[in-house]
Amino acid sequence: MQFARHPGRLFWILGGAFAARAVAALAVQKVLRPGQVCLIAGDAEGYWELARKLSQGQDFALYDPPRYVERMPGLPALLAFGILLFGENLLAERLLLAVVGTIACGLVFVLGRTLFDVPTGLVAAALAAISPPLVGFNALLLSETLFAMCLTASLIPLAWLMQGWRADASTAAPRLGVALFAGLLIGLATLVRPTWILVGPGFWFLGVVLSRHRVLATVQGLVLMAGLAAALAPWTVRNFWVTGHFVPTSLWMGPSLYDGLNPNADGSSHMEFVERDGVYKTMSEYNADRHYRAAAVDFARNNPGRAAWLSVVKLWRFWKPWPSADQFGHPLAAAVLTLTWVLTMLPAALGVWLSRGRLAAWSVPLAPIVYFSLVHLVFVGSLRYRLPAEYPLCILSAVGWRALWQWQQGWHKQGAA
Repeated sequence: MQFARHPGRLFWILGGAFAARAVAALAVQKVLRPGQVCLIAGDAEGYWELARKLSQGQDFALYDPPRYVERMPGLPALLAFGILLFGENLLAERLLLAVVGTIACGLVFVLGRTLFDVPTGLVAAALAAISPPLVGFNALLLSETLFAMCLTASLIPLAWLMQGWRADASTAAPRLGVALFAGLLIGLATLVRPTWILVGPGFWFLGVVLSRHRVLATVQGLVLMAGLAAALAPWTVRNFWVTGHFVPTSLWMGPSLYDGLNPNADGSSHMEFVERDGVYKTMSEYNADRHYRAAAVDFARNNPGRAAWLSVVKLWRFWKPWPSADQFGHPLAAAVLTLTWVLTMLPAALGVWLSRGRLAAWSVPLAPIVYFSLVHLVFVGSLRYRLPAEYPLCILSAVGWRALWQWQQGWHKQGAA
């Protein structure tokens, strides 16, 4: 814990974060076969294809007939930027993501310092820097790492706003610029993963309910929503242009929902039905999305017991310490990830308890993982969907670890006396 006494050690922590992620990038690239994009087939190939099309000025679309609004543009845009800089070099893309993951660790420090203090921020950044699942998944061409960076960035202004909810009237500040900034960052995160869009109206609602200054919280919420709308406006306008409908996020919610709620669902993802059903060959992308939404709702309505059991299975898959994918099924990998889970979650629970009297301090880093748990009671569950929320959760783990260290030091002194 000595390193936590000097904020200059942040540079060493971030250097270690990048080094670990760079090694993971090299290792992943080495084990892949020629032409293979990722260890986990499916999403990564789609992101890579969209990135290639963006870099070449082609339509942002996949498949035939084309689907224009299947994926959010955040990760493909980043990968396209990498292609423009380095060509179609997968190792360079993984190293670019290593930079993104390192920035995410730095943002964990900023959020930890904002909610607690510099030592807590440093310990939290160190935990995020060395976490095996965060390091390992960073090397995959998936949206988790970029989303984690954007998610954590959006939590910082939200924390500033929450800290004013309980302030005295004489010290409460409008902070409308902060609210606008928060909305823009929430929108940026939504452009990576669409589920984050609900954080904007959710935060507005909580501010009105929990703040001592409801009028001020209402105005802040309006400004925040304006920032969110501004961030999503270009994407929304583009989607209206290509579909003729108001679509602020994507048209993949329907198939994703049906993936988790259908007669053959088992809690994991089996998207083969999309090609097997041939719905996209007979319907527009918008109508296909609505078709699968309706089918999922009908299944849940007609099979409430089965839907409830699937929610339990999905929740287990979400919180499961080790990944379910066969690519990561080695016993040693499962043991390391399970140990990491224990060393992260138990101190985090202690951190929640120790900071229970400070609303922003415990709720801001805890809210993402709780929110995603609820989301994936409906959609399919997987460890990978939990990972972005583990970056801010490291702050609560740091609080728990620092308390355990201080207690151990106290016991040691008492024993010496």
